[in-house]
Amino acid sequence: MSGDNYYFGDSVTMNGGIGNTGIVKNQGAADGAGAVSPALLEAVEELRRLVEALREQVPPASAQAIDDSLPALTADATTAPQERHRALMAIAGVAATVGAVGQPVLDLVNRILGLLGG
Repeated sequence: MSGDNYYFGDSVTMNGGIGNTGIVKNQGAADGAGAVSPALLEAVEELRRLVEALREQVPPASAQAIDDSLPALTADATTAPQERHRALMAIAGVAATVGAVGQPVLDLVNRILGLLGG
């Protein structure tokens, strides 16, 4: 078995300070981990539609805030929770400034925050 490599768990490779790969996390996600609820997926898609419509009714600076937030508006587990929360709060702020027109967006942001547990 000389020369065979078997890796279980974390693996660190150090080559004299050159070409170091750092820690390789040889761990898989547990079954069902990262699964997104259908309710959350539906709510996020509806929010994206409402935000696109809202964008046309706000001043350019607010439209830019919406544009900056859109990439983080996903139900995808790869989006950092802090980034998603920041985006939701930015959109809620824009929606709050336009009154009744933004109320459906504000309501949906609150619903999504509830679905995300915060």
